[in-house]
Amino acid sequence: MTFLNTSLIRKLTLFLAAAMLSVSSVAADFNQNQRLADQGDSDAQFNLGVIYDYGKGVRQNYKKAAEWYEKSANQGHSTAQANLGIMYYIGEGVKQDYAQARNWFKKSADQGNAEAQFNLGVMYAKGQGVPKNYAKAVELYEKSANQGHAAAQGNLGTMYAKGQGVSQNYAKAVELYEKSAEQGNAEAQFNLGLEYNTGRGITQNYAKAVELYEKSANQGHAAAQVNLGIMYANGNGVRQSYAKAIEWYEKSANQGSANAQGILGNTYENGEGVSRNYAKAVEWYEKSANQGFAQAQYRLGVMYANGNGVRQSYAKAIEWYEKSANQKNAQAQYNLGIMYYNGDGVRQNKVTAKEWFGKACDNGNQAGCDEYRKLNQR
Repeated sequence: MTFLNTSLIRKLTLFLAAAMLSVSSVAADFNQNQRLADQGDSDAQFNLGVIYDYGKGVRQNYKKAAEWYEKSANQGHSTAQANLGIMYYIGEGVKQDYAQARNWFKKSADQGNAEAQFNLGVMYAKGQGVPKNYAKAVELYEKSANQGHAAAQGNLGTMYAKGQGVSQNYAKAVELYEKSAEQGNAEAQFNLGLEYNTGRGITQNYAKAVELYEKSANQGHAAAQVNLGIMYANGNGVRQSYAKAIEWYEKSANQGSANAQGILGNTYENGEGVSRNYAKAVEWYEKSANQGFAQAQYRLGVMYANGNGVRQSYAKAIEWYEKSANQKNAQAQYNLGIMYYNGDGVRQNKVTAKEWFGKACDNGNQAGCDEYRKLNQR
């Protein structure tokens, strides 16, 4: 699955590489900027905003940062406008206000600020402070991307991959992902890896997919870590290694990836590359299931039904099957049908059993279709 990066990247800090200045240099620069800012110098006002925003030589103070950004922004300083937009977007130093964020991003974007164009594009893509408008998002991403903004290039690629605001075009998506990935953008590296993995818009190449997943995964991208683990588990593009697969699954799972947690549950349940450990499987399934991952909910139901790694409990099995079934997991729906047909953990009810078999059938489960047909004939 391709993921749209809808997060705003950090504020621009044009203040003389503030993070690299010595304390004494920052203090001296602070005094100079304070003097100039008090005289109405917009660059100095912006610099003071950055100093307070990041706590360089002073105690961090988002409220003061926002105040100085606003003074500078009101004089037309485009980077101050962009940073002030982010303050309003995330509610730092000011009350969160998407409308205000949108207004400041627009002022900055109209001056050609690539960061503001990207951020305003995100707001249109998500419908925050503005009606959702993919075409407008594409327009803004394109302006930003044409200035070399890596995240905009990546997001624009995803718009082409999904056909949102533009005609679907995987080849164009690949072109944009490549530009972004070359700048080290982890999201684009992941998405480009996905295109090589699936052969969409480019010739399928597992080795290239692995290379890109690894670059992204080494930057901490959780989905890339999962996919890299799968490549190792299946031996696609790399020498097969369950040990390496588990290593990458764990990195992702420890970041909270429900997908990785579910895969680890399956790995321990089936003993793939590890000693079979039902208790460990339940532990990982539970973490994933509690995040709403349907397949993990189904497998957790199975563990309770069979008493593997937990005390056997039909009631708990039904609880997890229902959560999964309500997300249209066909196997969970089928298992619920069996539970109601046999009266396991519930009062026997063949009408309800038939309903669940029918739902399972509708979602492609042949066994559900067979049981539904049998009950119809009685």
